[in-house]
Amino acid sequence: MNRRFRFTIIVLAVIALAYCVVFGHYSVSVYALGIIGYMVWSEYREGTVFLATQAFHKQDYEKTKELLAQIKNPDHLRKGRRNFYEFMQGNIALKEGEIEEAEYHFQLASRLPWRRDHEKGMVLINLANINLRKKDYERVNAYLEVADKLKLTERQKSIVSKIRSNL
Repeated sequence: MNRRFRFTIIVLAVIALAYCVVFGHYSVSVYALGIIGYMVWSEYREGTVFLATQAFHKQDYEKTKELLAQIKNPDHLRKGRRNFYEFMQGNIALKEGEIEEAEYHFQLASRLPWRRDHEKGMVLINLANINLRKKDYERVNAYLEVADKLKLTERQKSIVSKIRSNL
């Protein structure tokens, strides 16, 4: 959900809450309060990361960037969303040629928890590629060693071997 949609739901829930209070439907007013609370919580803890992820998978990077820009303070995102936020920000920065900013976002993403090894593996592979461009070969080896400890897909393993051959 984006900010506008959440705001619309909050307005409707406030109207429903007012109606319930005026006409004495106090048990239903608890649901309206719950909806309002969830919408406020989801704005700060979820943001538009899910929509941005969908746009990112469709390779619509402009929409992804626009959706991620709606998040005012990424520190408030829960860890399960913040890791994808940083990963997508890093990829967008990489596409725009901003290597230092991309490395910063990938560094943050590498420190956050990931559900699957291959997701964290992509972050480490991107960090290895960035440092390969910067000719910081010690860091490339360090990232590849950490990536080797993860359960990677076959495609990721081939990328890691390609990076090693470029060393």
